[in-house]
Amino acid sequence: MNLAEKISPVNDTSAVETPAVSVKGISKVYPGGVQALDNMTLDFPKGELISLLGPSGCGKTTLLKIIAGLIPATSGEVLVNDKPVTRPGNDRAFVFQDFALMPWATVMRNTAFGLELRGMDKSEREAIAEKYIKDVGLSGFEHSYPHELSGGMRQRVGLARALSMDADVLLMDEPFSAVDEQTRRKFQEDLIRLVEVEKKTFIFVTHSIEEAVYVSDKIALLLPRPSRVSEIIRPDICRELGPDAMRRDSAYLDTVEQIWSSLRSYVE
Repeated sequence: MNLAEKISPVNDTSAVETPAVSVKGISKVYPGGVQALDNMTLDFPKGELISLLGPSGCGKTTLLKIIAGLIPATSGEVLVNDKPVTRPGNDRAFVFQDFALMPWATVMRNTAFGLELRGMDKSEREAIAEKYIKDVGLSGFEHSYPHELSGGMRQRVGLARALSMDADVLLMDEPFSAVDEQTRRKFQEDLIRLVEVEKKTFIFVTHSIEEAVYVSDKIALLLPRPSRVSEIIRPDICRELGPDAMRRDSAYLDTVEQIWSSLRSYVE
């Protein structure tokens, strides 16, 4: 019996309702003729965390930016809540790898900045920001500046800012890559809790097979550039075991090895 369910990328019927995000035949060719994506088709169900996993340079971040509306596709379309994406929108929020915080602004101001741009009243936006600052474990640092925080704390501010926007879809581009292993594991545990509590759709780019298996409801394995979906895996692991026990569980370890076997030929 397979330890992880493999799903056809074209005929994935795991979500009965309309997906939060639908990527339909997306191709991307950069100036100079470099093709990053080739006819990419993929659905992202509502309320789940889906990881994009594949070799370096396979187009994971390119796809994320197209979904965000930050760069255009060469062909194909992206639908968010069944509406075409033509530019950034309030239905999506981006968590950047490099934090992207304003160095002159406090944790509170950075967290509430998106709401400020929407014209929300100061007291209302700060009340919302306060909630998410607490949710990411930064209570007491509301008036601190980015240079006074560790890398892990700065990344928490970026996550709080994205959550405060109340977007339906959170796009996360290797958000834990710049922190130490202990902090990364704590972030992974916090992320699983946030997915469960927030009921939003998380699209998560990572280079780590272990991380993808640990946090994901579903993993899309991408081929090398020009990238397409190779296969989709839904890890069959028991989260009720707890963080440490789950990482030692044979189902988790065998799923990691199964994915590595699929990707090995692309990095040799």
